[in-house]
Amino acid sequence: MSENSEKPSQPERSRAVFSQDDFELIRTAVAHYLQQLDDRPEATKYSNLYHRLGRIS
Repeated sequence: MSENSEKPSQPERSRAVFSQDDFELIRTAVAHYLQQLDDRPEATKYSNLYHRLGRIS
């Protein structure tokens, strides 16, 4: 058996899906959408998402 055919003992680390710049774009989009929601019940969820995205970048 060659070295390349052996299975790794640890699973490979997945690559990031979003870049840091993507988080800023998403946060801006969420902020814009929040203005459209007014007092709808889901506004709280989007507000929390907006603040979590701010901690990432």
